Amino acid sequence: FFFPSSSAKTPRNHLNTAQDQNNSSTSTSPTSPATMSDVVTAETIGSVPPSLVMGAGCATVVLASALALVLMKSKNGKEEKRGSIACEETDVNEAAVETLDAAKYPGGHLTVLFGSQTGTAESFVEEIEREGEDNGFKVRVVDLEDLGEDLHSLLDPEYRDADDKSRALFLMSTYGEGEPTDNANVFVRALKGKAGLGSNTVVDADSDDEEKKGDEADVAATDIDLSLLRGLDYAVFGLGNRQYEHFNAMGKLVDSALSKVGGNRIMDLGIGDDDNDLEGDFENWKDNVMWPSLKKRYIGDGADAAPDAKKQKGESELKLPDCHYAVDYLPTRSEPVQPDKVCHDNVHTSGKHYFTSVDCPVTVTRELRNPADPGSTLHMEVDISKSKDVIQYKTADNLGVMPVNDDKVVETVAKAMSYDLDAVFRIKAAPGHEGRHSVPFPTPCTVKECLSRYCDLTIAPRRSELKQLAAYAKDPLDRSALLRMSSKEGKAEYREKILEKHVGTAEIVSKLCPSIEAPLEHFIGLCPRLHPRYYTISSSSSLHPDSIHITVSILKDELKDGSVYSGVCSNHLAGIVKDQSVRVFCRDSTFRLPSDTSRPIIMIGPGTGVAPMRALLQERSYQKIQQKLPVGENILYFGCKNRTQDYIYEKEMETFQKEGTLNTLRVAFSRETEKKVYVQHLLAENAAETWKMVDEQKASIYVCGGVKMGADVTDTLKHIVSDMGKLSVDEAKAYVEKLAHDGRFVQELWA
Repeated sequence: FFFPSSSAKTPRNHLNTAQDQNNSSTSTSPTSPATMSDVVTAETIGSVPPSLVMGAGCATVVLASALALVLMKSKNGKEEKRGSIACEETDVNEAAVETLDAAKYPGGHLTVLFGSQTGTAESFVEEIEREGEDNGFKVRVVDLEDLGEDLHSLLDPEYRDADDKSRALFLMSTYGEGEPTDNANVFVRALKGKAGLGSNTVVDADSDDEEKKGDEADVAATDIDLSLLRGLDYAVFGLGNRQYEHFNAMGKLVDSALSKVGGNRIMDLGIGDDDNDLEGDFENWKDNVMWPSLKKRYIGDGADAAPDAKKQKGESELKLPDCHYAVDYLPTRSEPVQPDKVCHDNVHTSGKHYFTSVDCPVTVTRELRNPADPGSTLHMEVDISKSKDVIQYKTADNLGVMPVNDDKVVETVAKAMSYDLDAVFRIKAAPGHEGRHSVPFPTPCTVKECLSRYCDLTIAPRRSELKQLAAYAKDPLDRSALLRMSSKEGKAEYREKILEKHVGTAEIVSKLCPSIEAPLEHFIGLCPRLHPRYYTISSSSSLHPDSIHITVSILKDELKDGSVYSGVCSNHLAGIVKDQSVRVFCRDSTFRLPSDTSRPIIMIGPGTGVAPMRALLQERSYQKIQQKLPVGENILYFGCKNRTQDYIYEKEMETFQKEGTLNTLRVAFSRETEKKVYVQHLLAENAAETWKMVDEQKASIYVCGGVKMGADVTDTLKHIVSDMGKLSVDEAKAYVEKLAHDGRFVQELWA
């Protein structure tokens, strides 16, 4: 068979400018994650001949010996990360800017940049890249981590048009409570500085235009440059979720700030809402706003001169995606496979945790719910004593857990695609893509390791991904079904047959469309990466320095047809027995106790939202009993359905009360009374106490749980401030916002 080229979760190119130099059972493997402390030496870099990256087409190449990993030029000025050093500078694979074919690309160059946490914005960018040529533009995709603080490189003369202007699109995801994604942090901080915006500037959630200024005193006048990007035409599409208070904050902020530093906004901010139909919002913006606007402005009367290739081709001639990867199969060995040594600059942004996470044993697993409750919530303890050189934590930080797909799911995919699970391979750049290659995950590894740890086989593919899968379907009926559900007209069918039934790639290739065939490198490009899941740590680092505790709700949802959908990470954790390992890393959280231990705290955490509150109480107990410090009053609001079923950590809370650490415990049992009672109702009942603690005693408030609960608690707090403090609605809102700005009102919420 001839296999068409696939679209990858594309390894991104670095900016190439003249001035500038982002389940239920475990599947353990002999392969351990490569660490970024394992770096390629200068001698190794110098010894890599260009011929090692040559090959024919995008075919799988079988070699008898391992090939050297394709290396990229390092980015100057990047700060060294823990456990890694910067790459040696080299011109290997540093691709020169191509001479633009004006007949092929009448619209000229178009740079598309993305800020993405889980890969959604990146996948949208890839759609724009795939459609660029058909619309007359030479698209260059840039990870904002690669751009960093070098904003001026957006005006690189190599990518300017005849009028000496540059053009760029920004796809910006908002993370958490109005924060930038990890790969956009440096860029956003630099942009704020040049625009004269304070580090805490946010954009009002209720307005697309109104700005609410943070402290501008933290911006040095010498940093401000309001003409920095004069000559840049730009547009922004924001990705967010309306359930969060600061909906689409990053899209709105970047759209405003780029204008302040001299950029020329060429179309209105596009807004995508993940609480409704994010992909539909993007598709509408792309097809009805973005491409028409770009073609009208930069191509003009000739915009429709060349027929749209997609409209000229029938389904049998569907335009095939490009392939960015090649695979070298290696001889099977009896000894464990050791991944290549990789320096951090060569790692794809979305795959960095594959390299930094470590395997740690689980020493304790116990059920927290009553056997009468059909659900399950586990308390787990992870031993980090032998990995403290790479993993440390502070009380109530986040533990990132690397999920593992269920063995049965992995075997199903391997059988459907005719993959040998024991085969060992190394991934590298496909010919023609060497200059933009970065490593997506550690290799060499087995096919089983790849499918188990790096490919999300159970998440529902986006409609755009179904369209890509259609290119690999040999049966015209399979291809037609995939194309129909990927179309605008097929949205309802897609929602019914894919989203609502939680149909993932595994089920599509094995059951729904079994004629799909693709070699491994194509499948790696097509399938979404398996991202880490984050759990707020439920232990104190002072009390348990060698052990991290987490509280895990096991996801099992019964679907309309009677089948059960299982969460990939929680069910992976549920299947781990004592002393088996879990692959983890730590991330800072926003939960930090007051530096003045005598100040009171109010904790609001229903369900598993009690996890960080348990950690804070352990820390306050340690301060009070072992350090003999004066500790302020501690109040906890907890909520669950029924005291006899899901009242988790009940005995521990009683112990905290007996020792005097937990002064007040208020529990909302939502199913024990005719009228449902939630934590926000109990908070409202104690309005006077809350106001006195917050306003007079300078208490800090911590909230953890679902977004809806967080919004209800925030509204309740605003009403308390307004009623008790005799303030207007706007004044109460400003008061609560200042609490958040000062770190005294902290929320970690999930949708």
